[in-house]
Amino acid sequence: MSGMKRTTEKNLMVFSGRAHPGLAEEVVEQLGTGLVPTSAYDFANGEIYVRFEESVRGSDAFVIQSHTSPINEWIMEQLIMVDALKRASAKRITVVLPFYGYARQDKKHRGREPISARLMADLFKTAGADRLICVDLHTSQIQGFFDGPVDHLMALPILSEYVRTKYGDQKLAVVSPDAGRIKVAEQWSARLNNAPLAFIHKTRDIERPNETVANRVVGEVKNRVCILVDDMIDTAGTITKAADALYAEGAAGVVIAATHAILSGPAVDRLKNCQASEVIVTNTLPIAEDRRFDKLTELSIAPLISRAIREVFEDGSVTSLFEGRA
Repeated sequence: MSGMKRTTEKNLMVFSGRAHPGLAEEVVEQLGTGLVPTSAYDFANGEIYVRFEESVRGSDAFVIQSHTSPINEWIMEQLIMVDALKRASAKRITVVLPFYGYARQDKKHRGREPISARLMADLFKTAGADRLICVDLHTSQIQGFFDGPVDHLMALPILSEYVRTKYGDQKLAVVSPDAGRIKVAEQWSARLNNAPLAFIHKTRDIERPNETVANRVVGEVKNRVCILVDDMIDTAGTITKAADALYAEGAAGVVIAATHAILSGPAVDRLKNCQASEVIVTNTLPIAEDRRFDKLTELSIAPLISRAIREVFEDGSVTSLFEGRA
């Protein structure tokens, strides 16, 4: 018999970019490990340098980076990290994207437009990624843009459990800010004792990004506490107009729940001044101290990401984390 056989142990290694190290620290604490020491800095002209301070050969590598502002810089840093791992002979590279940049550019609305969400997937594949782990993609179809496994995590269990505990004894309605996200609202309803559904009929001018008009409320919301659910809050124009529309229809209260707190530009002022009593988000993106306000509640997504990483590493089932619905 010729040849050589050797059984090696799997080696889990977790890496973090500089965009949101706090979340990565929470994740590795849940896993019972630590982040791999990494040197990263910018050259004078803005180019990024990355080097890992330990051998990564043969490792099962997980690279965590949230695409926050300045978004293009952090995307590039993560791509460079993946390339470094590939060239250092990591066995498998999983890119962990708590927030997937460019996810809203998932289709062409008009001629001569890009599909930037697909370009993102191609960039990570070319850099050397074998797998993606994402949290609440803007549209589920983005999973098909990456030529490899994609684990699509949902913050719904974390957000809905908080809402159920705090508001479950009141008459509730689950409201989608537009008709396109009614499927997500249905999942919320199932977790909140089948609370009735409603949605905001809105129009959007494709010439003016981040601007919508809330036309009318479709569904019964009168005398109910409305749980207004969305995947992200960017400038908060859509969500605050929806909250105002619900109060105009006789809602007893409005609670906003969203996964990604981008909070660009006028978002904080709009949320402070809107009639919603609480704004519930997760920490998929870092929130600066000067962007926090009294009615903002931040829940940690780290337990979900750490469990998903463990399932992938142990060749388990990520779908099992969501009762088979992921």
